[in-house]
Amino acid sequence: MTTLPPITNNPDIRFLGRLLGDVIRTYGGEALFKRIEHIRSTSVDRHRGVAGADTIDLGLDSLSLDDTIAFVRGFMMFSMLANLAEDRQGIAAEPGADVATAIEKLKAEGIGADAVRALLDHALIAPVLTAHPTEVRRKSMIDHKNRIADLMELKDQGRDETPEGDRVDEAILRQIALLWQTRVLRRERLYVADEVETALSYLRDIFLPTLPALYARWERVLGERPPSFLKPGSWIGGDRDGNPFVDAAAMRLALAKAAEAVLGYYLDQLHSLGAELSISTEHVAVDEAIAALADKSGDNAASRADEPFRRAISGIYARLAATHQKLTGKAAPRPGNLTGEPYADPAAFRADLATLARGLVQQGNGPLSTGGALGRLIRAVETFGFHLATLDMRQNSVIHESVVAELLKVAGVEDDYVALDEEARVALLRRELESPRPLVSPYADYSEQTASELAILREAAAAHARYGRECIRHYIVSMAQSVSDLLEVHLLLKESGLYVPGGEPQAHIMAIPLFETVADLEAAPDIMTKWLALPEVAAIARKRGHQEVMIGYSDSNKDGGYLTSTWQLSKGSTALAPVFEEAGIGMQLFHGRGGAVGRGGGSSFAAIRAQPHDTVQGRIRITEQGEVIAAKYGTRDSAVTNLEAMTSATLLASLEPEMLSPADAARFAAAMDTLSDTAFKTYRGLVYGTEGFTTFFRQATPIAEIAGLKIGSRPASRKKSDAIEDLRAIPWVFSWAQARIMLPGWYGVGAALTGFEDKGLLREMATAWPLFAATLANMEMVLAKSDMDVAARYAGLVEDKALSDAIFGRIQGGWQATHDGLLSVTRQTRLLEKSPALEASIRLRTPYIEPLNLLQIELLKRHRAGEADARIGEGILLSINAIATALRNSG
Repeated sequence: MTTLPPITNNPDIRFLGRLLGDVIRTYGGEALFKRIEHIRSTSVDRHRGVAGADTIDLGLDSLSLDDTIAFVRGFMMFSMLANLAEDRQGIAAEPGADVATAIEKLKAEGIGADAVRALLDHALIAPVLTAHPTEVRRKSMIDHKNRIADLMELKDQGRDETPEGDRVDEAILRQIALLWQTRVLRRERLYVADEVETALSYLRDIFLPTLPALYARWERVLGERPPSFLKPGSWIGGDRDGNPFVDAAAMRLALAKAAEAVLGYYLDQLHSLGAELSISTEHVAVDEAIAALADKSGDNAASRADEPFRRAISGIYARLAATHQKLTGKAAPRPGNLTGEPYADPAAFRADLATLARGLVQQGNGPLSTGGALGRLIRAVETFGFHLATLDMRQNSVIHESVVAELLKVAGVEDDYVALDEEARVALLRRELESPRPLVSPYADYSEQTASELAILREAAAAHARYGRECIRHYIVSMAQSVSDLLEVHLLLKESGLYVPGGEPQAHIMAIPLFETVADLEAAPDIMTKWLALPEVAAIARKRGHQEVMIGYSDSNKDGGYLTSTWQLSKGSTALAPVFEEAGIGMQLFHGRGGAVGRGGGSSFAAIRAQPHDTVQGRIRITEQGEVIAAKYGTRDSAVTNLEAMTSATLLASLEPEMLSPADAARFAAAMDTLSDTAFKTYRGLVYGTEGFTTFFRQATPIAEIAGLKIGSRPASRKKSDAIEDLRAIPWVFSWAQARIMLPGWYGVGAALTGFEDKGLLREMATAWPLFAATLANMEMVLAKSDMDVAARYAGLVEDKALSDAIFGRIQGGWQATHDGLLSVTRQTRLLEKSPALEASIRLRTPYIEPLNLLQIELLKRHRAGEADARIGEGILLSINAIATALRNSG
């Protein structure tokens, strides 16, 4: 057999790479294989420092356009397989990032089970899936990869054959061949319905079976049954900020599909449970509750006359099938012979399941009295209800302002709401919220925008009536900059009955401010102080037990650079804590993180543990976006690892005592203020203060070509503008990664580290302060994945050479200063010296990424010169896909 990948200590990579080489040879031909192998081996030798292998351009020059496309596919697929192999080996897992280890650590610090129990009684941990488009791979590619992972598990178990009778190695080879022959690129742009289906595949296939099993594990660790504190969320079908395709119909589809998936799962589990619980009254006596449930089931089959549990389950199944019909409008996938009344809500369904569970317990304290399939089903119902995942709504405050202004004007309340100052707006909105009178008239003609917003709010109210209030609990207000921005949401909720005025007002959906820019984060404590000072708001929040605040990583980074964003997020969280404490209301932070370090990426375990003291409080929500969803939740094993890490980090961050003394905290904060100020000025000076920078960015990166990837339903910019301010953070970060510059993840930090006089203090901070340590660790990964030699080639795409030289010179100098400053602070002789597993992972990929970059540059040149061959455009999009796959967290 032929060998494609370089020699590596990971046997899975060697094995999978060898099979990939065989597939390319078989289906691409010997000549193609030899050309790809020559480029591969030359690139590997070059990066190993082999004499005479200092360039790979000649090998690339010999490729035809067809061979170029085949080459890009080959290198991308090797990266996919390498990712799979590393995930299986736990490369991404955090040491000790599991609940059992966290509890032992807390116990060693004098924090006992009572404190853990008290925290979990009010805890909420929620990974929230979003449709933000940084997953460049088609779902078909991911599915083949996951099948390979399943087959590799069989291989680990020493199995030679699959359950279907195929030889395991041949089945793996077949899946790799299917990968090779599967179209990589999407031909049509994604619609919201496509994004809904993709999210459902993770929620249905991973979260539904995995979470109940995890809870069973945690129950053993804790020695008691904890409440269902970890629940998934979603934005897909509810996030319409800048996405005109998310409307009432999209929300209805998302909720209906989710209900169909979760109810179908419950029906399958009940069917299996009915087959399992064959308990006969000839051998045991059953309590009255079980007998009553069996008698009212309508199951009078003679063959089950002595099997009350089976008869009871028949009735429960019939009721759930009727619930399926009621909520989805479709018959159950496996209709039963009995009929029943639909369940009013998940609690009623759970009550019947709990009756079954108590009946098993009354048989004695034996193996049937604990957990099992019935226990997992009960846990699933508690966790997922009839809605599967809580759907968030999100819209920009500017839209709310416009809609409210129109409603007030049409109703004759206020002709020019937009002209009012903040004080007048707040007074007017509060008066309207006290009144039971609606503003919306069925006889008025509203603008298309207002009609759409009202329709989606009515759809949310209908969803509450259909699926229960857990289906939609949060309304995120993007660009929230005032109290009136939140009151406007309450007013809109009131129009659909989701805000109820009166002596004890109710808000069935929580208005949540999203603070995104540096200025927003600085203003957050003042806004929340004023918000919680409103008696009606405080009353609602106290009854709920908490108020959520969302903090955005992406736009704060684009606005102020990596270090300033990180520090302002931490400072903002710290400053919010006393605001909530004084108001007597629990604080819940929602972290809007992306995959790339420039958008808050990096280790979730380290990030949660690095949160300021007293800001987690057992409640945290975190967005999971784009390629991160597949990386974290692509398989059940990876989901278990990452959900364990998220939970253990939340326990530690909430319960561990403050690690820093007040004096050290003050010293470190003062140092970070200084560092942040320098980094901010340096970053802003380049990105927003340098003439021609926008031109450099748009010509030196494939930002224009990325739009052709069809990776999401959302436009790349908020407005029809070339301004960086209007560009969404995702394409901003993604395009810098493609060019191997990674600017959003490090620029400005070098100037800050170099200019700070007390290097000893920086080293102390890197050792003693989790926030600074995590900040440097994430930046170190970014620096290791960047490449200034390759970046210089991209800078050569800029038409104005003088402009290119001037700006790239500053970028290159900034990178070197950041590199040198980091090594000095962390006392290393090279990047990732103290992270050997990550270093090995990146070094393995580097010889594969560089040729892709060089080919992409040549294709970009030809495309921008006007060459019309369709293969050039396809090659560019494939190279974007391949580079993103190899870099892993680039979006």
